[in-house]
Amino acid sequence: MTIHLIERAKKFQERTAILTPKGSFSYSDLFQQSEQVAKNLLHSSSDLKEKRVAFLLPSDFSYVKVQWGIWRAGGIAVPLCTSHPAPELEYIVQNSGASVIVTNNDFIDIIKPIAKRTRTQIILESAFCTQIDSPELPLLSSKRRAMILYTSGTTGRPKGVISTHKNIQSQIETLVKAWKWKQDDHILQILPLHHVHGIINILNCALWSGATCEMLLNFNSKVVWQHFVQSNLTLFMAVPTIYSKLISTWEESPPEQQQFWSKACSKIRLMVSGSAALPIQTLKKWKRISGHFLLERYGMTEIGMALSNPLEGKRVPGYVGLPLPGVKVRLVNENGHVVEPGIPGEIQVKGPNVFSEYWQRPKETKKSFQQGWFKTGDVAILENGIYKILGRNSVDIIKSGGYKVSALEIEGILQTHRDIKECAVIGIPDAEWGESVAVALVLKTKTVFQWDTFRKWAKSQLAPYKVPVHHIQMKILPRNAMGKVNKAKLANNFQGAVK
Repeated sequence: MTIHLIERAKKFQERTAILTPKGSFSYSDLFQQSEQVAKNLLHSSSDLKEKRVAFLLPSDFSYVKVQWGIWRAGGIAVPLCTSHPAPELEYIVQNSGASVIVTNNDFIDIIKPIAKRTRTQIILESAFCTQIDSPELPLLSSKRRAMILYTSGTTGRPKGVISTHKNIQSQIETLVKAWKWKQDDHILQILPLHHVHGIINILNCALWSGATCEMLLNFNSKVVWQHFVQSNLTLFMAVPTIYSKLISTWEESPPEQQQFWSKACSKIRLMVSGSAALPIQTLKKWKRISGHFLLERYGMTEIGMALSNPLEGKRVPGYVGLPLPGVKVRLVNENGHVVEPGIPGEIQVKGPNVFSEYWQRPKETKKSFQQGWFKTGDVAILENGIYKILGRNSVDIIKSGGYKVSALEIEGILQTHRDIKECAVIGIPDAEWGESVAVALVLKTKTVFQWDTFRKWAKSQLAPYKVPVHHIQMKILPRNAMGKVNKAKLANNFQGAVK
């Protein structure tokens, strides 16, 4: 069979698929140029046979055609994050066993030493302009593995989440149906494209539907407000942090500018918030500014989206709605038994949307399922027939700015610093970010510690959203009888750190 997402592009031909500051690209352009990428990747072979192809490209047409080209050649796409420092990128390239890294001249300096150390071939995206005549592209089963996205868990370093073409198609179809995507839709893409929110919910839902995806390289709140005014947007999706920044920019603007911007929001049919809990204050402010009652939903890398408030009908602040079409959800207690409504339980999910496995981690994959149900690790309660997320069942998972961050991973990196004897990382409540990363440090003797210098070093080792924002220095870390750091007690030491 062929990949339905890509075959559908033939239906839309000269409709605009991707719109960027550099130009407009039709579905025909995307279909033809992704085919050329696939042929270049194949070279003289007939099928990549699930070879991993990592790619570090900006959020523009080059990203999309390379992603599709990898899929069409029979490879597994491994998107890299443009804001990650070299150690994070190298870990993913090495862990995934990527045979190739596709990049451009903007990122070649950071990729060259990584490729050398991992013995990985570099292909510049510009090389795909070469026309190659080769046999037909491979026919692919929907069960073929298509993509690896890396997500943090309780075990330290990020795990590779493998989705098949069938998983991806299911994740797309359920959202297209629930949110009534159509050809006339036009969405703005401002989110990182190594994350399910940007890749599935925005980019590929648009492309499945024959809609237009307008892509910006980076988020800038004033630029986004300008696009609300100037572009024919019908959809907008973002994380709570972005809505907070848009609100701040609106509040800092003159009254006439505020009115102009607010009026522009009326042409947008749907605004969605996800990847982190939406503060009710943010929801209310955005409703007052834009007229939109944000649609909250719940999902994660392993499952795509599972729960959503209704497109049409009542949305309740602080709640994430009901299971999406084709997705089964249940809540269970610590003994694995389904709980009654009104009783908190762990969210478990079953359906064709659920990922196939963690890359080269069979034991962790097995542990993550219970009788075919994926154990999300998130705790919720069913009240009045709708779900409310209560939090994580692990203190070692931090949700910051829409990202799921492992405290253990951060601790492992920070403890390599020459001045650190030991440390403990926790998440503390933050009105803008949901949670912010905080670290308690026990320093080596006679150390003259400078926080700004330490943070600069941490930024060279960790993704920006993993770098601690707050810190305290302690002589010893609080521990329980088994010697494990008592993070609940530790959190009391950070009271008042953020407002």
